[in-house]
Formats: sequence, structure tokens, C-alpha cells
Amino acid sequence: KYVFIMTTRIRPGNKRCIVIGGSGFLGRHLVEKLLDRGYAVSVFDIRQSYELPNVTFHQGDLCDKQALLAALKDVSLVFHCASPAPASDNRDLFERVNIQGTRTVLQACAEAGVQKMVLTSSASVVFEGKDIKNGKESLPYAKKPIDYYTQTKIEQEKLVLEACNTDRGLLTVAIRPHGIFGPRDPQLVPILIDTARRGKMKFIIGDGTNLVDFTFVENVVHGHILAAEHLKADSPICGKAYHITNDEPIRFWDFMSEILVGLGYPSPCYHLPYMFVYGLALLLWMLSVLLRPIISFKPTFTPMRVALAGTHHYYSCERAKVDMAMHQLSV
Repeated sequence: KYVFIMTTRIRPGNKRCIVIGGSGFLGRHLVEKLLDRGYAVSVFDIRQSYELPNVTFHQGDLCDKQALLAALKDVSLVFHCASPAPASDNRDLFERVNIQGTRTVLQACAEAGVQKMVLTSSASVVFEGKDIKNGKESLPYAKKPIDYYTQTKIEQEKLVLEACNTDRGLLTVAIRPHGIFGPRDPQLVPILIDTARRGKMKFIIGDGTNLVDFTFVENVVHGHILAAEHLKADSPICGKAYHITNDEPIRFWDFMSEILVGLGYPSPCYHLPYMFVYGLALLLWMLSVLLRPIISFKPTFTPMRVALAGTHHYYSCERAKVDMAMHQLSV
């Protein structure tokens, strides 16, 4: 794993924060690290999934501004990590949480006098199913997002970055992680294992040489904290997005195979043409949408999953290294 090292220290007067979505995978890791760094931390989420000493939990809906205002009292820094799981494929839910909920959070922050917001975005906001090699933040947003998650994350990121205004006193920045994994991971590894148990991890999509970013959760957390501690009126990070990864692309199918073999499952060994599998996944996804009023089923391989498995998609962290004075140490 890699750890990003920072060169600045916390300002004493800027240590009261709240993690919106703090009951989730990334959110909980962020809460724990903030506590280690001496922050006074509270959590706002629809549910409380754990208890920690000195952490105040506020249960509420992102679209409930009054509940948010109560939770934001005396808070100067907001980490907005709340989002439905990408695999849920629920358009209404994505729009409600990622777009409507974020609008409400921004309104509440403005009314409560919050000074800073760090958004958990996603590198997928620039991904259209085509190869991205060492992609920089200057890439345009996807014009044809592959799924509802990506579509709404694009709108969410735009809302947050456009809200950055030094005159009104709210500064914002977006962190774009990719392929997060680590302890308590509820998505990547559990979905992989479930697919293997059902005998559906025998095939490699494409030639198996595609490089991707998988990012250890602690690196994503550290990127969030670095952004928060550099976010001030004269900082170049205001209103910008930053890729945060391990900065060490790896072959997608090598990574999958290492996990599967380590857990006692055979590694995939048969190759299928990428375009054939992608076309089949697109057809099944369209059928699932058309038949949803009659029968509900979820295809194992969606167009996004196939695209992620069969293309190059890795991203440059150079902007973050320069603007947030970061460097790496292998540990």
C-alpha cells in the first residue's frame, strides 16, 4: 500500500467537522482517521452502523434541510461522502441523494456558515467506456455516461465546485478516487466473491492486459484530509477536482486473480471478446429496464462493469502532488 505524506499542519481553530455519509465504508475510515488527527468529529447519515467514543451521530435524510442545520451547528468543515452504491442501478435514488441531497447540503452549509466542503466524487465522471491512460483532471465530463451513478456524480460534482465562492465564505474541492478497496469493503471484494461462488468468474473480458487503478481506502482518506487542510481562500485547490489513487496501475485481471486465488477460488482463464460481452451486457441492461414494470432482474454484468473490466482506466495524481504538496512512501 502507499501512504501520501503531507507537509502542513492542522490549524487549531479549524478542527470541528462533520462527515455526511459517515456510516459508510469510506466515511467510517475517514471518521477514524480524523479522530486520530485530533478533530472533533460528528456524523450525519440515514443510519448509525457503529459507535465510537467522542463521535456524535445525527440520523437524518440529506433532503431534510432542518435536520442538516441542526447537525451543522458550530461546524466549519464538511466532508460529503454520502452516495448510494454504484451497483444499485436505481435512477430515482441516485438523483435524490447525489443531486437533490447535495443541493440541500449546500443550502444548509451556506445558512449554517460552514467554511469548507470536501466532496467524495469519482474518477468515473470522465469515463465513457473507452481507454483512459494516465488521465488528468482536464479531461471533459463524460458526454454519454454509462450508468445512472456516473450521470448523477457528474451533476453532483458540478454543483459542489460551482458553489465555491471566497466572497460568500464557502470553499469547496472534490476528490475523485477510483476502485476503493480495504478493510470492511462492502462492494468490490464481496461482489467478486459472490460472482465466483455462482461460477461466473471463469472468463477474462478482452486480452487481460488492461491497466486500472485500485486505491487503498487509507490513501483516499488521506487525500480528503489533505484537501481539507489546504483549502483556504488563496489556495489553488479551490473549486477544483483531484484524482487520488495508489498511483500504481495494475492489470485488472491480475488483481482479480490474486484475490480469487487467495480466497480459494480458481482464477479466470478463458478469454471473451470485449465488444461481444459489452454488447450482450448492454442488451440485457436494456431488457431489464424495459421489463422492470413486469419483472425485476439484475444482470450480473452491466455495461459499466464490463467496461471497467475490459478497458484501460488509470489516472494521474500529479495535480494533487503539486497543489497539495504530496509525495509517496512505500510501506
